[in-house]
Amino acid sequence: MKTDLRIPVTLLTGFLGAGKTTLLNQLMKDASAGRIAVIVNELGEAGLDHDLIEEATEETILMHSGCLCCTMRGDIAKTLGQLMIRRNLGELAFDRVVIETTGIADPGPILHTLVVDSVIAPDFRLDGVVTVADAATGPATLDTQREAVEQVAMADLVVVNKIDLVPVKQVSKFEERLKKLNAAARMVRTINGQLDVAEIFGLSAMRTNVSPLKMDDWLGATASAPDPLAGLSGFAPKQEVSPTCFQSTLVPQSHHESRINSASLEIDEPIPAGLFDFWLEKLVAMNGQNILRIKGIVHVKGMELPFVFHGVQHIFDAPVPLKSWSGGDTKSRVVIIARDMSEETLAASLKTLKLQPAGSQKSEDGMMVHTTEITI
Repeated sequence: MKTDLRIPVTLLTGFLGAGKTTLLNQLMKDASAGRIAVIVNELGEAGLDHDLIEEATEETILMHSGCLCCTMRGDIAKTLGQLMIRRNLGELAFDRVVIETTGIADPGPILHTLVVDSVIAPDFRLDGVVTVADAATGPATLDTQREAVEQVAMADLVVVNKIDLVPVKQVSKFEERLKKLNAAARMVRTINGQLDVAEIFGLSAMRTNVSPLKMDDWLGATASAPDPLAGLSGFAPKQEVSPTCFQSTLVPQSHHESRINSASLEIDEPIPAGLFDFWLEKLVAMNGQNILRIKGIVHVKGMELPFVFHGVQHIFDAPVPLKSWSGGDTKSRVVIIARDMSEETLAASLKTLKLQPAGSQKSEDGMMVHTTEITI
């Protein structure tokens, strides 16, 4: 497989006032961030540093189409397409793109555009979803705003900002709520959006040479602490546990939060190809609109290399063979974050992947019949 030369795209989201623009300003001033093309909604609303805009006009793209969450599906494709044309003509020089959404934006449509748009998909790839959460006002926002809940649920990285404005115990309690929504996301604390650029970029594990540590970061915590030196992705041997590895904590939950559930499963033996296809097709067909994110590393019977997959609702990136796999470990791991699906339903679906052929038996006419019981 050729090296992936597509431009990485970081989606920066978070509810109104969380500190997205403050973080973005810090990022743009950091020379180690490299050359970034920035897509924002409105210059006036975004509040980007005007001096910085003047210095980087050729590499800062300003969208003036109103609410990004309403109009972005067409606008973002057009803007990214124009960016690539100007880059190919030598008019622009950038290595990555950061898209700052409006505070009430649903990240899902942008992620869909990066995968399905025939013009931009060959040139751009998702590098990660970064969600900024306000430690001071965030709990109240989760109580009342569905968009804020789903922004956290879809994140690869949650930046807990403004931690200097509230007591440490309150920050920890807020983080417990965030982890319940998305245990797979990494979480960092910041003051005034000050964050090392290395924390923001390179979040996705959809790469052929991804490291075991990066795979662990991307798939999140499991029910038992992993051994970072064990196996391909550091999945330490452990006793059988419930498929719903993301357990609830006794923290307040709003109605919007109660609609979000997560589950994960580890499978020791390679999965039959037909079983995996059946499970995924059935899950997407019945509940695709409620799948906020699904991702994993899968070993399929008969395939030399495992592959990494990722999807949002019914849209999936092309699976990536894991060329860095060194053999030996055949453990698969799948993570689902969904809306309006109970933990029990998610667990039951994931358990299907553990089914193995029950064997062969003779039918009444003497023919051999291979049987596998499959239920979702």
